[in-house]
Amino acid sequence: MSKETILSVTEVTRHIKRQFEQDDILQNVWIRGELSNFKHHNRGHMYFTIKDEQSRMQAVMFAGNNRFLKFKPEDGMKVLIRGEITVYEAYGQYQLYAREMQPDGVGSLYMAYEQLKEKLELEGLFAPDLKKPLPNYAMRIGIATSPTGAAIRDIVTTVRRRFPIANITLLPVLVQGEGAAPSIVKAIRQANALNTFDVLIIGRGGGSIEELWAFNEEEVARAIFESTIPIISAVGHETDFTISDFVADIRAATPTAAAELAVPELKELIRAIDLQKLRLRRALMEKLSREKQRLSQLQKSYAFRYPQQLVDQKEQELDRIYDRLEREMRRLLEKRIDQVNQLTKDVMRNHPNRKLVNSKEQVMFLRDQLLRNMKLQLKDKQNQFQKQMQTLEVLSPLRMMERGYSLAFVDTNKLVKSVTDVKRSDEVQIRVMDGTVKCQVVDIKEETLLKVDES
Repeated sequence: MSKETILSVTEVTRHIKRQFEQDDILQNVWIRGELSNFKHHNRGHMYFTIKDEQSRMQAVMFAGNNRFLKFKPEDGMKVLIRGEITVYEAYGQYQLYAREMQPDGVGSLYMAYEQLKEKLELEGLFAPDLKKPLPNYAMRIGIATSPTGAAIRDIVTTVRRRFPIANITLLPVLVQGEGAAPSIVKAIRQANALNTFDVLIIGRGGGSIEELWAFNEEEVARAIFESTIPIISAVGHETDFTISDFVADIRAATPTAAAELAVPELKELIRAIDLQKLRLRRALMEKLSREKQRLSQLQKSYAFRYPQQLVDQKEQELDRIYDRLEREMRRLLEKRIDQVNQLTKDVMRNHPNRKLVNSKEQVMFLRDQLLRNMKLQLKDKQNQFQKQMQTLEVLSPLRMMERGYSLAFVDTNKLVKSVTDVKRSDEVQIRVMDGTVKCQVVDIKEETLLKVDES
């Protein structure tokens, strides 16, 4: 054998445990068998053996699971147990860890109970917001139960003791066995048809699950749900839960508790009423005292002691206020008139006619100014013209001829300005002040008359 295949006992045990934990059947299994070696430990846990004719198995049910058991397990009891099977490592043995336990023989009923409960809950028959409130003071109480059972006696006794003024009507029904469920349904529907009850109690005393089974029937549950009368379910003892308890408007742990829920304690009501009367009387007396004190203060006040003086004062005050009001109105009126006058002046000052007159005056002023400027300009131009005419007069050739100067022209009327403009034998016309002299050039002599400073 190689070392790789060698495992410790713990390793093998844990390996086997994992195999158990991976099996879905072993993790949630129902087992039928007989209890033996039952031991209820001081810490609340239950240890026992579950066995049949050929095998046995160790089992444990922890306190957290067994506290809801409705029976006390004991050796030799046939039971149905639901739980998981796994390995207890300390001893290396497998055992059952029980979560639920039922006496054998009622297992099928329990299954039917759970299935119906789940179905009706999904349909909303247990919804808290559909529960009808109980009346505060139920005067007409219907009781659907066995006329010969202990439940009717407990309910009647309790109601008579707590609220003797209430009327009790018994609706006799079968509370167990064949025909019980239809009997209960008929009673509920009869009560609703009569419409004379403030509240209806249905129930019975304690018993086995088979004896209580009529209250787990679907037809009973639906009749309770359809009832317009508030229903108190009081079936069995405090640990017994039936479908009727979930559908009813309120569940009572016992028939006596149902009677206590249905009616108040009359003596307590009387005491409460007396207490309220006392409080009301005290409150009225205190209020009366306060009002008397207030009246006394008012009677001592100035208005009540000297009413005429108060009237005179108020009359005088009224006159003063009236005068003040009149002055204020007059002042406001004058102020408004001043404002109107000022606005009228502003309007007149800005009137279009006024604007038109101003514009015309402006136009006349500008026109006069323009004419004045034009005359000045004309006179100035005339002066300049006279000066220029005088200058031209001084520079005119005719004026120069009058001073003895003449102009010489060749045949082509070209002014002779230089000796180079003529040649010998050319005819020259000399224009003088009073005519023209024709001459012929006989000699040309060049000489300088005007010396030009060439430096």
